[in-house]
Amino acid sequence: MGIEHLILLGLIILIVFLIFRFTFKIVKHLAINTVVGLILVGLLNFLGIVKIKLTLINLLIIAVGGIIGVFIIILLKLIGLQ
Repeated sequence: MGIEHLILLGLIILIVFLIFRFTFKIVKHLAINTVVGLILVGLLNFLGIVKIKLTLINLLIIAVGGIIGVFIIILLKLIGLQ
């Protein structure tokens, strides 16, 4: 095993580490958005302000947008697209 192989192995380990690090940050951000959005949807449904069904599309919008995603779903519901 030459020095080239060790350098390549080090670069592969660095790339895999960076991929896991950035993936974890994205997943953490999506999880926080999803939890906050679902709490808001649950609260709005409980209070009877708006009745929002949790479909896969709605959940994806909430996961990506968080609070803004909930407001987008409410606007779509108000204009009749949902």
